[in-house]
Amino acid sequence: MVKWHAAELAATAVEPKQYPRHDLPEVALVGRSNVGKSSLINRLLGRRLARTSNTPGRTQTLNFYAVDKRLCLVDLPGYGYARVPMRMRRRWQPMIEHYLTERPNLVGVIQVVDIRHPPTEDDKTMAAWLARRGLPAVAVATKADKIARGRRPQHVARMARELGLPVLAFSAATGEGRDDVIGVLKAMLLEARLAGEASGVSGATGGADGPDAAEGAGTDEGPGAPEAQRGG
Repeated sequence: MVKWHAAELAATAVEPKQYPRHDLPEVALVGRSNVGKSSLINRLLGRRLARTSNTPGRTQTLNFYAVDKRLCLVDLPGYGYARVPMRMRRRWQPMIEHYLTERPNLVGVIQVVDIRHPPTEDDKTMAAWLARRGLPAVAVATKADKIARGRRPQHVARMARELGLPVLAFSAATGEGRDDVIGVLKAMLLEARLAGEASGVSGATGGADGPDAAEGAGTDEGPGAPEAQRGG
């Protein structure tokens, strides 16, 4: 099992001036509210660093987790929970858009989905936007322990087909899939480093243009994902 030795909450942010000032490559985690992003982070890090909750909409900031001074996992507020007040969604929208479109440290995205359920329209819209922007992305299907092992391949295949992304089955409860996800993170870091060397640019850069989640539903202007219904 791959082990990381040091991890910390480097910053919480709602605007760019609060982002951590470091050169670490960053991988963002996006997904519907209550899909298990925080539990995924905790299992990957081997400690309870990210706050978990059964209440959708709990994560209301961008949370930066620095790992071994090698990379940073960035937990974005979840989308698709209609009970989150509109005023809160409007506040989250520019915060998330700016990060995904302007942060030069961003080298990849993990889209977190629940293996038990088909991808929602919000999930599909987000995946399509990531593909159009050329952002390296992989889907991680959480809660794999909740379905029979023999049924998992068909669930993974369905998600891969509907999202157009590679999909890894994962369980925060058992640790299944942890090393596979870490392998993806390492591949994203290597790809970004090689791209930087080829272009003669130090560090990694992410996607160019970004999602206008409220206005560009399903267009090149942005994922339109869930009318910025981003909850925890």
